[in-house]
Amino acid sequence: MDYKELRAIAKEKFAGSCRVCPVCNGVACSGEVPGMGGVGSGAGFKNSFEALAGYRLNLRTVHAVSQPTLNCQILGLDLAMPILGAPIGGISINMKGALTEGEYTKAIVTGCRQAGTIGMTGDGPKAEWYMDGINAITAEAGYGIPIIKPRQTDKIIELANKAAEAGAKAFGIDIDAAALVNMTNAGQPVGPKTQADLEYIKKNTTIPFIVKGIMMPDEAALCAAAGVDAIVVSNHGGRALDATPGTAEVLPHIAELVKGKITILADGGIRSGVDVLKMLALGADAVLIGRPLAIGAVGGGAEGVALVLNKLAGELRTAMLLTGTADVAAVSEDVIW
Repeated sequence: MDYKELRAIAKEKFAGSCRVCPVCNGVACSGEVPGMGGVGSGAGFKNSFEALAGYRLNLRTVHAVSQPTLNCQILGLDLAMPILGAPIGGISINMKGALTEGEYTKAIVTGCRQAGTIGMTGDGPKAEWYMDGINAITAEAGYGIPIIKPRQTDKIIELANKAAEAGAKAFGIDIDAAALVNMTNAGQPVGPKTQADLEYIKKNTTIPFIVKGIMMPDEAALCAAAGVDAIVVSNHGGRALDATPGTAEVLPHIAELVKGKITILADGGIRSGVDVLKMLALGADAVLIGRPLAIGAVGGGAEGVALVLNKLAGELRTAMLLTGTADVAAVSEDVIW
């Protein structure tokens, strides 16, 4: 299967829930939630794409870099690339049943591992959604990271420890789902967390703890102070709060404050290996990919996910060669024009 065929199959299976647009910029699907678009006006999704697309790279070809290093260590994991699979839940709701929750999580976790990296799984109002992720992670000897909604603190700890028992390499909460109505309506309330809550979660769990959905430097500092292992600079794919800035706009300010104190992951509008390099230059240690891997999963299962990841890795390698970047662990901000 090639990339063009993968996209054609995915477009048919999505049945309109994702149009598999030539440019995935959030315009065609604006406001389509449920669906794959951004909430409200769709500005959060569009802003992330536009902010990242607006950066330019400096072309450099007089240097000694001939074999760039893509391997990296994130949260103690040796990865073949600084690209992880982002968590997406609610497949039956958002993708018109293109895959079942179990099929989707298996494709992401298995495909990411095949490509030498690691995938995240989601959570939601139906208990089986989280367990589908745990089952997929268990089947891959623990090689996955479940992300939990910002539920009541003791419930988060319970689910995190269930993940640890399955051998999961880390766990996280997508704290930007704090106002998710379908969770509250299902009798599973979610909400913001205090620094004390984060400290309590960290003290009562045993594997690395990620907080996904940080968009403010001061909140990144609070996470670091609470002992959190990693943050994800993310506006929830533009699906939580309308009119948020793009992640690439806020990332440098967050990195300026907490770089080296906490692992910084980032998502939002990343569509190519060039985009990955931009995010690394702006301060991320690694990135998360969501919608492009959803297309890979729907179009080709685990094989499709691995195909998309390897394509991104190839593009990243080329971009590193053409900017004089030797190692993904040391990307200079001078890469950016």
